[in-house]
Amino acid sequence: MAADSIDFRIVADGILLPVQAQPGARRSAVSGLHAGRLKVAVAAPPEKGKANDELVRVLAASLDLPRRQVTLQRGEASREKQFLLTGVSIDDVRVRLNRILAPPNDSPGGPTG
Repeated sequence: MAADSIDFRIVADGILLPVQAQPGARRSAVSGLHAGRLKVAVAAPPEKGKANDELVRVLAASLDLPRRQVTLQRGEASREKQFLLTGVSIDDVRVRLNRILAPPNDSPGGPTG
């Protein structure tokens, strides 16, 4: 899996990241890719915006961004969502996502510090 297969869009305000949400999961985490979208599982239920809030939290933490730089743009009531990422380059986003999506056995050897 690689971030290169995600259908990013660069816009004037930043980068649009397509997300396939999986609400009601056991734990919240980036779980892979699905049809050009980043698949993100969230433990929060899909009610009263709880799952969307959790998606913002998971994406911000996973991408090492402040929450204010991750905004839901489209798909509030859908599993197919689009988030705006600001203050970060597309190259940085790809590197960070590749690190998250890489299988554990693909990591290079050496100290993990």
